Amino acid sequence: MNEDDKKIRKIIHVDMDAFYASVEQRDNPELKGKPVIVGGPPNSRGVVATCSYEARKYGIHSAMPSSTAYRLCPQAIFIRPRFDVYEKISGQIREIFHEYTDLVEPLSLDEAFLDVTENKKGIPLATEVARELLKKIYQKTGLTASAGVSFNKFLAKVASDVNKPHGLTVITPKKAAQFIDLLPIGKFYGVGKVTEKKMHSLGIKTGADLRKVPEEELIEHFGKVGRFYYQIVRGIDDREVTPHYTRKSISQEITLDKDINDRRQMEHILENMARSLEEYLEEKHIKGRTITLKVKYYNFKSITRSITIPEPVNNAAMIMKYAAVLLDKTDAGKIKVRLLGIGLSNLQTPASPANI
Repeated sequence: MNEDDKKIRKIIHVDMDAFYASVEQRDNPELKGKPVIVGGPPNSRGVVATCSYEARKYGIHSAMPSSTAYRLCPQAIFIRPRFDVYEKISGQIREIFHEYTDLVEPLSLDEAFLDVTENKKGIPLATEVARELLKKIYQKTGLTASAGVSFNKFLAKVASDVNKPHGLTVITPKKAAQFIDLLPIGKFYGVGKVTEKKMHSLGIKTGADLRKVPEEELIEHFGKVGRFYYQIVRGIDDREVTPHYTRKSISQEITLDKDINDRRQMEHILENMARSLEEYLEEKHIKGRTITLKVKYYNFKSITRSITIPEPVNNAAMIMKYAAVLLDKTDAGKIKVRLLGIGLSNLQTPASPANI
């Protein structure tokens, strides 16, 4: 980005604040100011999809078992997700984005990247575009969002999380090095809990620490992704905002709070995921022919098992039938498990039998 002939991009990352929970609080004013949990009921083996900021004060977070969330906050209000409503609101928000640019890359229902280097309104400052976006989102939906503005996707995404909720953070090229140096390593994109722990064991706790490690050493410890860490800590991220995205698969996974070896418990967790997949597939009128099971053991070894079937499926019972067969082909139960996931690929629609 320091080359004179390279135009500095203006990237915005918009992230809705506690999206599902905020929608429920908006639609039911009695829920405002209360700990709201969207997900499975507390007496089930369901999990938390998201929760309000009031609930987060109790240590509740997404993917946590609903029963655990209930123990942490018995007075919390549990609500089943209404994905059709969230999808509709997400569409409204996307329309606002397209008023400013067609370079919109949705990451999920509640967040997206926008490239506003050249925008439809001719606004020279990306910060001003971001302010307008947050204002319009609130006016149209009654919901708040946070935004990060920077010259690449990595910094824009990290910035959007700095002043939540309803915050706006700008990282200019001049401020980037100082910002990255002070950033806790766990806040880096691509650094999960396991990698964070490994980084800490190597004495890497901030961006400044990471910057001191030679590229070869990072690759030695983290494989190919080590090169990615070496680049982003220097503010280098040339990934473009790519709006034309065709979904090739759909999946859900959850990292468990505690390693388990109870097969019945594993099946209950997979059944919950299968039901969530069914809701999405039916809503989108999509079916899939390839079912993939992902298992990560307590020792962090990950494996996948897949099966491709003659007729595409979209219902939870059939997905679970094959997932159970795939589970039998793993050491789950014999070896404790820390993560489970189900995915569907080879996606097809009734209108277009060919693979999407």
